[in-house]
Amino acid sequence: MDLQTRKLKAIEYLIGLRDEKIFRKIESAIVEVQKQQTTRHSEKPFSVEQLVDRANRSTRDYLSGKYKTQEQLEKESENW
Repeated sequence: MDLQTRKLKAIEYLIGLRDEKIFRKIESAIVEVQKQQTTRHSEKPFSVEQLVDRANRSTRDYLSGKYKTQEQLEKESENW
């Protein structure tokens, strides 16, 4: 079954749907997908300059002791 046919079947199902609870779940799923798509479209890749700047800052932080070990992060995440 092709995508167009599946969409039409979904529309037919929604038209005949009488259960408010199920419709709310479907509606929530649609809203969530739209949010994710909006977030992805608003993200821009880093420029070369931005990547170099981030790498330089990371190196400075590491050399000055501004970092956490994997063990520290694991302990911290237990409280989330």
